[in-house]
Amino acid sequence: MILTRIRKWTLSDVGVLACLAVIRFLLHLLTNGRYGFHRDELLTLDNARHLAWGYVVYPPLTPLLARAELTLFGSSLVGFRFFPAISQGLVMLFTGLSARSLGGNRRAQVVAALAVAVSGHSLVSGWFMSYSTFDYLWWSLVAYTVVRLLQSEDPRWWLAIGAAIAFGLLTKYTMGFLVLGVIGGVLLTPDRRYLKSPWLWGGVALCFVLIAPNFLWQVEHQFVALDFLKHIHARDVSRGWTDYFLPNQFWKSTNPVTVPLWIAGLWFVFAHPAGKRFRLLGWMYVIPLLALFLARGRDYYLAAVYPMLFASGAVWGEKWLLTLAPGPAISVRQTTLYSLLFAFLSTAAVTVPFAPLDSTWWHIADHVIGGNFNSQIGWPEMVDTVAQVRDTLPPADLDSLRILTADDGQTGAVNLYGPARHLPPALSGMNSNWLRGHNDPAPHTLITLGFDRQFLEKNFESCALAAHLTDPKTLENEAINWNTEVYVCRNLRQPWRTFWQQLKAYG
Repeated sequence: MILTRIRKWTLSDVGVLACLAVIRFLLHLLTNGRYGFHRDELLTLDNARHLAWGYVVYPPLTPLLARAELTLFGSSLVGFRFFPAISQGLVMLFTGLSARSLGGNRRAQVVAALAVAVSGHSLVSGWFMSYSTFDYLWWSLVAYTVVRLLQSEDPRWWLAIGAAIAFGLLTKYTMGFLVLGVIGGVLLTPDRRYLKSPWLWGGVALCFVLIAPNFLWQVEHQFVALDFLKHIHARDVSRGWTDYFLPNQFWKSTNPVTVPLWIAGLWFVFAHPAGKRFRLLGWMYVIPLLALFLARGRDYYLAAVYPMLFASGAVWGEKWLLTLAPGPAISVRQTTLYSLLFAFLSTAAVTVPFAPLDSTWWHIADHVIGGNFNSQIGWPEMVDTVAQVRDTLPPADLDSLRILTADDGQTGAVNLYGPARHLPPALSGMNSNWLRGHNDPAPHTLITLGFDRQFLEKNFESCALAAHLTDPKTLENEAINWNTEVYVCRNLRQPWRTFWQQLKAYG
């Protein structure tokens, strides 16, 4: 009886989508142990040891999830990437269910879910413990709850919408752009009738209650996140990372193979008679698109909005196929399936950690995804070098020895790998590490990473070059190699607290 029910559920629409999500999860689970911790993961790992209601770089939810993984799995790399792997399976599930609620049959639901699976952003998010990973999940959840609201016309869904938006705002503040889309869509469609519903305002109230602790943290810290975001935005613009925002939507934020699908999704909700009741979804795309374009945002900031268009596009596609003769319809379905399969294999080859380390394949893949593979190698070797420098110091230096780092990745690596090498915790002036402050009394001796000689000699009576960081094999970690000099510095020329003020940095 139980086996029969399980088999029946597995063969249902929801069961098929759940199986696809599990397969996706297992793909990442089996590959996520390759290479090592990413520079940004080391930052999150370090923040997870200092739980707070907010951080300079992001709201509190991602470090909280990282803390849960630390508790469950220790410092295992696969364990640390457990929730990211689950999250992308859930995005596939929510996207398929969205297609179902939009009126799509099983084929439409599967196509929508597979369109997520071939997205480069989603494939990277499956192994990357990052706030962007969970941002992708929450945007998809908001879209699904909005679809359920519009399909059922049950205003109680506003509570779920409010909660999903709150989770997004507790993960990454770019959720605010989707909120603009929801607000604009409500005002520009007949769904403005919900403005009279207490359930909508209940959802708003629930959202504010959930995000209140982070807001109060920002108030307490003079809205430090705004300073950080201004700095990062200026950096991105100066480096050209915000250029080509619109063209990049066709090949970076989505896979080129899925472009006809999401364009069809826009057509479905704006122009197709069966989709007009879901027009709010169209504004949830158009308004964030325009807002991010005008604000000169990064192209991938919008990647999380496309799953809902995959769903509506797949529904339109199945309705269109019903107008064709059986032969052409079968050919289109086969072409779609083969195209998605090719897109998955080619995209996964350069976004999922499959490639053997230091192979030609690995170097090509690393270049394609902007150095996110090389940012995972060399951290244990860096800490080994610090330990070797420590071992050369006289015993008198060891009592007050500290390690001063210029970058969050270096800090996280020292604090992760250092205890096994009996190293003291690292200090850093970057982001939340600066906010957490320093320890008194001032250390007499510092091993420094990432600082140039001119800065150090200006602030210390003596600084000696002790080592150079080297890369394993022929690999080069750009997060380490921007400054490879390791110094031993003694006798600060000014009070420790005054020196600490100079170290404040964002990155």
